Amino acid sequence: MKLRAVLFDMDGTLLDTAPDFIAICQAMLAERGLPPVPDQNIRDVVSGGAKAMVAATFGISPQAADFEALRLEFLERYQVGCAVHSHLYDGMAELLVDIEKANLLWGVVTNKPVRFAEPIMQQLGLAQRSALLICPDHVTNSKPDPEPLTLACKMLDLDPASVLFIGDDRRDIESGRDAGTRTAAVRYGYIHPDDDPSHWGADIVVDQPRDLRKMLDQALCGC
Repeated sequence: MKLRAVLFDMDGTLLDTAPDFIAICQAMLAERGLPPVPDQNIRDVVSGGAKAMVAATFGISPQAADFEALRLEFLERYQVGCAVHSHLYDGMAELLVDIEKANLLWGVVTNKPVRFAEPIMQQLGLAQRSALLICPDHVTNSKPDPEPLTLACKMLDLDPASVLFIGDDRRDIESGRDAGTRTAAVRYGYIHPDDDPSHWGADIVVDQPRDLRKMLDQALCGC
């Protein structure tokens, strides 16, 4: 079936949002007179959300007495600074232009709450171009459940088989596969060092955003 739309996971796939997470974590440490941690320690656990990043930053368990206060502070800071340093991955701006030139729709399906995802899309000038933005707020079950992708296909009025979903987490691939879309896993995102995208069952695995362009060409020509 001819490709009609390309959907992206947000963090670690479409956008490199880690710089904002890292800046917030390091600021929280500095304000407490604590030394910085290696940026990579935070980047490696971005897919685990606020809990994982706070735990990695302060070296404490989520069961610690002061953990919840730190997590809430992290989220409050992120609400204000969620799009200061975040940016499209290298090559992604060109890919979006190519998608649009090919008269394909594109959108975002993320597990990031809409209160963060929407401002990021707006501030980066993507909201006006994106066909849709699906967040946990819009569904009962988030990825890896297929509901977000099923909803996206329904909103676009497209057969899932004509949709490609791209992500950097096993949850993305499981969600897309169970919804009936084509799937692509990317190695450049926020993948734990012990994980391997080639084991997720995606239709294709790519190393760099530019490789997605080659995949798009093949899909459009039916190769």
